[in-house]
Amino acid sequence: MRTLLRRLGFYLLAGFAAVTLNFFLARLLPGSALQNALAKLRGANLDPDAIRALEAQYGTGADHSLLSQYLTYLSGLLHGDLGLSTSQSAPVTSILGDTLPWTLGLVGTATALAFVVGTLAGIVVGWKRNGLLDGLLPAVTFFQSVPYFILAFLVMMTLGYFGGLFPYQNGYDTGRHAHLTPGWNGPFVTSVIEHGTLPALTVVLASLAGWVIGMRNMMITTMDEDYVLVAAAKGLPQWRVAAVAARNAILPTISNFALSISLVVTGSLVTEIVFTYPGVGWQIYQAILTGDYPLLQGILLVVVLTVLAVNLLADLAYVALDPRARKEA
Repeated sequence: MRTLLRRLGFYLLAGFAAVTLNFFLARLLPGSALQNALAKLRGANLDPDAIRALEAQYGTGADHSLLSQYLTYLSGLLHGDLGLSTSQSAPVTSILGDTLPWTLGLVGTATALAFVVGTLAGIVVGWKRNGLLDGLLPAVTFFQSVPYFILAFLVMMTLGYFGGLFPYQNGYDTGRHAHLTPGWNGPFVTSVIEHGTLPALTVVLASLAGWVIGMRNMMITTMDEDYVLVAAAKGLPQWRVAAVAARNAILPTISNFALSISLVVTGSLVTEIVFTYPGVGWQIYQAILTGDYPLLQGILLVVVLTVLAVNLLADLAYVALDPRARKEA
């Protein structure tokens, strides 16, 4: 219990630091939310009362010190208020509500697929070392070494633009003849899957090597342990021996999952920009182009807190799977 409380305290402290840095870093950027809002209204005759109303809305102005803005910002977070987007004139929470499911669906599906396929492949490669499957390692390592945006561009051009196998823009068919109704219906879900195939494939290719190589190395190490040799000497079937070794070899992989999830998330955001996928990454790109600091600040905060939450869940899973960690906890 002490270990669990210590880890929970660490993540709470990290979350508070992320919230604080997110507030102050946004205010170090040139301009402000109020200036961007006024820039959109240039040419309009605004009286002093209207300007003061905008200052109150965005929490700036002479009547709002930096400390006052920070306390207002914290109060808003506790009430689920991330501010007002200057480019879309809508609450940031509503924009995130529309775009976050797209990113969660993409990242969740691609990460789970890469983890499962990579872990199983690593078990097989480690069990049958120096076999034919070892020849696949240079290929998956190559994909991991390519930057996300270049890999996304290559996948888009080969399988999308030239190959024509999958659509490579938007999250679903937006053509004039599509006649799709967003929702849980067959045509729309099919279109979403088709448009999400190439972005998901990019994330899988970029992260697959880490799971394969990590699990392979742990399997090779675990295969030399005494309990695995005893299991083999007792005449257990090979698949049972491999299962015994894999159960212990997978524990460090779960820790690596927690460490690599941030790289997967940031890579998926870049991938969304390449494919104009309507997720959080595309919104970040639009917020940067328009100087929409409230939207950018809100998105980055949600991304950081999501990564911290996933790392916490991975730590809890490690404690649940490892008896030694449970004893320490």
